[in-house]
Amino acid sequence: MRHLLCAAMGLALAGNALEAAENQVIRISTNHTDLVLQVAENGRLYQTYLGEKLLHESDLKELDWAVHAASDGSVCKRGWEVYSGSGNEDFFEPALAVTHNDGNASTWLYYVSSSMKEVEGGTQTDIVLRDDAYPVEVTLHYVAYPEEDVIKTWSEIVHQEKKPVYLSAYASTMLYFNRGSYYLTEFTGDWAKEAQMSTGQLQPGKKIVDTKLGSRAAMHASPFFMVGLDQPASENQGDVLMGTLGWTGNFRFTFEVDNVGNLRVIPAINPYASVYPLERGEVFATPEFVFTYSTEGTGQGSRNLQNWMRKYQLKNGTGDRMTLLNNWENTAFNFNQELLAELMREAKDLGVDLFLLDDGWFGNKYPRKDDKAGLGDWEATQDKLPGGVPALIESAKQAGVKFGIWIEPEMVNPKSELFEKHPDWAIHYPNRERYYYRNQLVLDLSNPEVQDYVCGVVDKLMKENPELAYFKWDCNSPITNIYSPYLKDRQGRLYIDHVRGVYNVMKRVHANYPDVTMMLCSGGGARCDYEALKYFDEFWCSDDTDPVERAYIQWGFSHFFPAKAMCAHVTSWNRAASVKFRTDMASMCKLGFDIGLKEMSDSERAYCRAAVANWNRLKPAILEGSQYRLVSPYESNHMAVNYVSEDKASAVLFAYDIHPRYQEKLLAVRMQGLDPEKMYLVKEINLMPNASSSLKADGKVYSGDYLMKVGLDVFGFQQMQSRVIEFVAQ
Repeated sequence: MRHLLCAAMGLALAGNALEAAENQVIRISTNHTDLVLQVAENGRLYQTYLGEKLLHESDLKELDWAVHAASDGSVCKRGWEVYSGSGNEDFFEPALAVTHNDGNASTWLYYVSSSMKEVEGGTQTDIVLRDDAYPVEVTLHYVAYPEEDVIKTWSEIVHQEKKPVYLSAYASTMLYFNRGSYYLTEFTGDWAKEAQMSTGQLQPGKKIVDTKLGSRAAMHASPFFMVGLDQPASENQGDVLMGTLGWTGNFRFTFEVDNVGNLRVIPAINPYASVYPLERGEVFATPEFVFTYSTEGTGQGSRNLQNWMRKYQLKNGTGDRMTLLNNWENTAFNFNQELLAELMREAKDLGVDLFLLDDGWFGNKYPRKDDKAGLGDWEATQDKLPGGVPALIESAKQAGVKFGIWIEPEMVNPKSELFEKHPDWAIHYPNRERYYYRNQLVLDLSNPEVQDYVCGVVDKLMKENPELAYFKWDCNSPITNIYSPYLKDRQGRLYIDHVRGVYNVMKRVHANYPDVTMMLCSGGGARCDYEALKYFDEFWCSDDTDPVERAYIQWGFSHFFPAKAMCAHVTSWNRAASVKFRTDMASMCKLGFDIGLKEMSDSERAYCRAAVANWNRLKPAILEGSQYRLVSPYESNHMAVNYVSEDKASAVLFAYDIHPRYQEKLLAVRMQGLDPEKMYLVKEINLMPNASSSLKADGKVYSGDYLMKVGLDVFGFQQMQSRVIEFVAQ
């Protein structure tokens, strides 16, 4: 009887239209993955399958929308509702929570319609759902990219109630699994130890990974994860879900194992302190959630995401990248015009493309001598740089390199002319003592006037210096003193509207200066989301450039980002490591330098010049090719990664002895991704001047089949040693 009552409620919603939709199957497919949704007899939409692609269309209708529900005397049959609302008969975490004008906090969404259209690289499916008692509508969007095996999904919420409704949950999507066990791999850390990996089994109940930092939001938890199904996620085998949320603000991932062992995964903006008043007719668009489902482990999943990102998401994703010399680790705030001109000549001698001027070049009333003053006053310090930015660009031209500059336009020091003039532009309490993170406040980007100001920082620099080739855009503070003078009594919108303002600024800058290279920085890798990277060519993984620590940081980030998006610089961190080891570690990503060449020996400088030339030659493999993680630093005292060009004509292996044990057993490293029929010349490169290779295979020719099945002995027993080996098809 209870089941009949539940079905009758749904039938009352749409009458004949519902009868036409009943049991309708919606298939969202890539070449190797199926996400199957079904309209049930109660008029609501359920997930019936997510996994390896089904071969026969006829099998789709055999999937039962309620087969995985609990048989526990519920009020009606329960299934995996695709966008479950709060207050319905489902007892677990909802995707959507709405408080209506009459105080009712229930939302029951029924299927209305669906449509499909072709978009670049794939097919978009749009599904409209509507509440039967309130004028609330949700549109679910899915874009499937067949070749890359990636699905992108987001939701849009709108209503026509007379007054604002209040949203207290607003997920991008919900995904379900029915497996024997689930293992979550998180990427967490802090400043200088970003993207550290840890794995644990999900137990009954909820596991939540979230952040409440507002801006610089990924400092403690990264906006991506992996779930191994039936076993912990591994590199080359097993089923794994890999997902990431395009949101640079507070996010929340909910992983809930229910009473019968099903898992629901809910990626969303974190609703913490963000009960959102949604006006009538206003569309609330959630962030895009991008995921891949791999049956061949995380290695294939990473290649799916890296390939997709280069093609469709990353700014200039199929374009070139510039090597550079940054001054920060060399000079910090202590430089002048003459010293910078000398460093530009060093950049040319090194063979890099660009010189990047970091923090400390601006402010006059409050000159930027340290991090306590000047943020917001984007005028060159006259006594330090009498010729201003134009003179620096001229010096770069004379040296034969391009010029880039550091900015942090979303932030302000209280000790600045900007704050004196516009204290209301900063997020801060009106009635409490202020507290600071790194002596600064966050500008209120929910305010359109402040958005115009931030865009104007870039506009002014570009108008005065049209040859500026590169911006390093930093974001060094989370939101503190959490109150928006602009929003006043609408503080529930702050965390969300601020991030939307950040994206609006990024979008405007990109539209005005699409050819200017942009690096996304946030005190390291605390801003690395897919949405922001639509407008940035690359991001700074970490301020920690110790090559040993970078092994773990770069390994972690590589699960979701292509090498061309990950900036890695050679610095003086960890002087116990050779310049070669430091350079070889940086060379597996987007290579740069942040070191004084004068502190190097002639031999080390010659080595670095050769390494830059080698990296430039190997761009087709490193930047455009497929990446294979071969030996994990988490599982051994070594690390190895190889890249293979798209045509498989060239490849490069980076092998690192991190901290080997005395006389430990050393295993051969077997390459991946080569053409087994091709013959490859093996050549060790990035050798110190006058050094010869000790690699037994150096100069010999092997088949791709041999190199992948037998491999090469590339590891040794010395601490912090490295090898870079090039493979050229003959």
